[in-house]
Amino acid sequence: MTRCALVWSSDLARYRFRPGHPLDPRRLELTWSLLQAMGLAGDDRRPVIAPRDATEAELLTVHEAEYIEAVRTVSRDPLTPVDRRFGLGTEDVPVVAGMHEMARAVVGSTLTAAEIVASGRATRTLALAGGLHHAHAGSASGFCVYNDLAVAIRWLQREHGLRVLYIDYDAHHGDGVQSIFYNDPDVFTFSIHESGLYLFPASGFVDEVGEGDGHGHSANIPLEPETEDESFLGAFDAVVPELAEAFRPDILVVQTGCDAHALDPLTHLRCTTGLFEQLARRVVQIAERHCDGRIVATGGGGYAIHEVVPRAWTLAWAALCGDEAPDPIPREWLDAVLAEAPGELASTLRDPPSAIPPSPQRHQVERANDLTVRTLKRRLMPLITGWGLGF
Repeated sequence: MTRCALVWSSDLARYRFRPGHPLDPRRLELTWSLLQAMGLAGDDRRPVIAPRDATEAELLTVHEAEYIEAVRTVSRDPLTPVDRRFGLGTEDVPVVAGMHEMARAVVGSTLTAAEIVASGRATRTLALAGGLHHAHAGSASGFCVYNDLAVAIRWLQREHGLRVLYIDYDAHHGDGVQSIFYNDPDVFTFSIHESGLYLFPASGFVDEVGEGDGHGHSANIPLEPETEDESFLGAFDAVVPELAEAFRPDILVVQTGCDAHALDPLTHLRCTTGLFEQLARRVVQIAERHCDGRIVATGGGGYAIHEVVPRAWTLAWAALCGDEAPDPIPREWLDAVLAEAPGELASTLRDPPSAIPPSPQRHQVERANDLTVRTLKRRLMPLITGWGLGF
């Protein structure tokens, strides 16, 4: 059986808003070109699979019919007035011609990734263009029109009866996925992100633990600004393995946003590219322990499109495949990208220790993050395991 499959087509770069919008699909094209340059995709063990489009019936498993019709209407004619409750025509989600089709294609790519793993054709997949975790059932938000992650999770539930552990380490809270499954005991949503006190979407706090039948099936670690790799990984390690042990998932769905990097222009964390390699390795370990290694991964946030995203996702992809990516970046790739980059580019995938100086607030940040983790565990662990009363 194939170990890993990359779901990609250049058509997915159609997911584009206005010029200058932060979510620039050029970051996807650059990542794909770097994977090719490094020989890390397209062979028998790591094939590249073309995606299909999502059907309307599949979108309707998550999204409200009235909302889908609104997207379709403005997609045909961007000048058509639309109710503001749908979240369309904002600074974050400008209305553009063809937006229904471009968003449906992204959903289809993540569904394709889910199908490949569920069918046994591969153990792990990466839908590079996916990760639109802010879209809600009835509205767009945060650059996201349709929620590809939620549609894929629903498909895994309905078609295969799988219990899904959703892991999101984008710097922004995975609020759309959380809200869609907030009452569902068969989906556990976990998000580690910069605190909503400082960053969009102003949610994802430790008291958000699910409702109704889903009470105790949502967990959030809101990190302090200036958080570095060690504190980020420490918080992850303190919580996620225990959650997985208690929940016993059949499959992991993972959003691998790389906007926690220190150079990202939209966030305030202070991490290196090595973080994303280490997180991917931890996800693989959890999958191997609990669900026969099965992972459906997507891209996500990441707005330093030349300096960070291709390097971070190349490291993450290699780690998902169980490979150790070589550190030097091919000179021909660097020369080609330098022609369009706004400044100098690192010549290695991993940031050297001197690249990002330690935060002057390091110790205060670490203490605050440790307190957040302890607070979450006191609140959550008794709900899901009966343990944790001593944390």
